[in-house]
Amino acid sequence: MMNDSTSDAPSQAGLLGRYSSSLTGVFGAPSRVLVRGEGVHVWDADGRRYTDFLGGIAVNALGHAHPALVAAVTEQLGTLGHISNLFTSGPQISLAERLLEVADAPDGSTVFFANSGSEANEAALKLARRHGREDPSGRRTRVLALENSFHGRTLGALAMTWKPAYREPFEPLPGGIEFIPAGDAAALEAALDETVAAVIIEPVQGESGVHGWPAGYLQAARDLTRRHGALLIFDEVQTGTGRTGTWFAHQNPAVTGQDVPVVPDAMTLAKGLGGGIPIGAMMSFGPRVSALLTAGQHGTTFGGNPVATAAGLAVLDTIARTGLLEHVHDLGARLASGLRAVDGVTAVRQYGLLLGLDLTVPPSAEAPVPDGGLAPAVVRAGLEAGYLLNATGPSTLRLAPPLVLGEEEADRLVADLPSLLDAVLQAHQQQHDQEN
Repeated sequence: MMNDSTSDAPSQAGLLGRYSSSLTGVFGAPSRVLVRGEGVHVWDADGRRYTDFLGGIAVNALGHAHPALVAAVTEQLGTLGHISNLFTSGPQISLAERLLEVADAPDGSTVFFANSGSEANEAALKLARRHGREDPSGRRTRVLALENSFHGRTLGALAMTWKPAYREPFEPLPGGIEFIPAGDAAALEAALDETVAAVIIEPVQGESGVHGWPAGYLQAARDLTRRHGALLIFDEVQTGTGRTGTWFAHQNPAVTGQDVPVVPDAMTLAKGLGGGIPIGAMMSFGPRVSALLTAGQHGTTFGGNPVATAAGLAVLDTIARTGLLEHVHDLGARLASGLRAVDGVTAVRQYGLLLGLDLTVPPSAEAPVPDGGLAPAVVRAGLEAGYLLNATGPSTLRLAPPLVLGEEEADRLVADLPSLLDAVLQAHQQQHDQEN
């Protein structure tokens, strides 16, 4: 790891101590205090450099301190920062138009801007409720979500999030939401009838360890929801804005299993759309769905503010201008191919630059799996070696690096991963020997 610390800057240990005494502990203890970034690298308060393979959890699409993003935000903030939604601004209108264009949305489609993925999914849930209330039978009250889904932490989004450990401490949650087996078209068909208002699906589930669907599953969801009059909502908070090598995952043949897009009734975005500036969006496809939410039925103070939408425009323009979609497609395939050849990696699931890696302890190892799992231990070893990695489970790593990641950085991780695994296993073996 490179070190460029300065003697008069606060130490990392001191800052972490201040953190623990002043911030609510919902994230646990942070492992590092990061102070600056450039491209695909960040530096901590002690001057150590790391290569970022997490990208702020798929947020930093253009990496850190990208000149185009910095310029757009600086210029906009120096011109007009916040105006409330009693007014509008040029960047807000332009970003909505640009999103509709790259989504190839039909005439009459619209965009609602929020501040995060959770807020975008709250808007989508309200859209589903409005659709349900338009049914004169009064019976269209159910919303179907998938097992292992993640849609956010606010109450409505949380109610659509499968993991019981996330939901149970806050029950009772908003009702009418049911979970069905993920990727099972027969289960979806059995659950769908004229009482269902909407089905919400992540085209690729990120929090569960990067899992896609059998070919044809998303199209089956489209056909079934249309047959029964339910909305199909795609949560593209993590997979949107170029992450999978197309503008949106529902346009990607590797995700859908077909050459033509599977077009939803609504789609939610956030994360990479702002490149690090908080923004979320819900897109409604077609005039009927776009008319479901009317004046006064939903709102936000900060959503769609000039600075956030200027950032979104800079991200989209830079992706298009620099050919990043093709780069993401090619580099993701290269990275996945290299990782599949690493001893100890049992599976790689890859959609552009969103990858899930399953790890295992070799049969020759005498020590059991490290406490907490192999993947979290590799994340800790990666920090010591200069990498920001992420574990989504005891044996699974998730990689969501900046879209501007280069071949050199990708190849270096592939080359270094065996030593990270070895370091973890050797350290755990030593501990096991001492205890036995």
